[in-house]
Amino acid sequence: MHGTPHIVSDVMTQTVAAIGRGASFKEIVRMMHDWKVSALPVLEGEGRVVGVVSEADLLPKEEFRDSDPDRYTQLRRLSDLAKAGAVTAGELMTSPALTVHANATLAQAARTMAHEKVKRLPVVDDLGMLQGIVSRADLLKVFLREDEDIAEEVRREVVSYLFPTPASSARVAVRDGVVTLSGRLRDASLVPVAARLIRAVEGVVDVEFNVSAHSRSSEAAPVPSRPSEDAAPS
Repeated sequence: MHGTPHIVSDVMTQTVAAIGRGASFKEIVRMMHDWKVSALPVLEGEGRVVGVVSEADLLPKEEFRDSDPDRYTQLRRLSDLAKAGAVTAGELMTSPALTVHANATLAQAARTMAHEKVKRLPVVDDLGMLQGIVSRADLLKVFLREDEDIAEEVRREVVSYLFPTPASSARVAVRDGVVTLSGRLRDASLVPVAARLIRAVEGVVDVEFNVSAHSRSSEAAPVPSRPSEDAAPS
């Protein structure tokens, strides 16, 4: 297989709003408003990322502005209460920063965002220097890929390996990111494998099958349109 997955550097934003440790509370709010972002990397020295300040870090100041929390709340929300009294980025930031490298795959970045429940990740080099930022919206850009581009990759990287002609006559069509594989296959046991590989092609929304398989009796055996990947032979 020769396909190369997209990496973070393909979709990241290189122009990034960032702040230093000493940035004031109001300066942080103003920059978020002006840049229309919900989080800002905090930099040190020549641009090393040391933390991130998000809207969630700022909200405790408003939440506890006119309240006197009881002892239970004080113990349970100790970190938030500390941030309610913070006035600089260094005091507000979450540190160490959750980051990603530019050569990470989009799937790796997506898993990190989902697991850590964050909307964006600063992109850093091996020294921790800021290179850009990648957001959830950036990761979804792969689904803007043209259908014919997806079809060509599926033909080249999956069908030509698993179902080569003339033994098979597999055809590929793509509509709105949904791949349909049709035709007659020599080895139907490879359908679950094909489903897994096709779903791994960037931009694919789903995969369907409308195929028949050659059998030893030369009669065609139908193959389910949505095979279970668990059905792959051992």
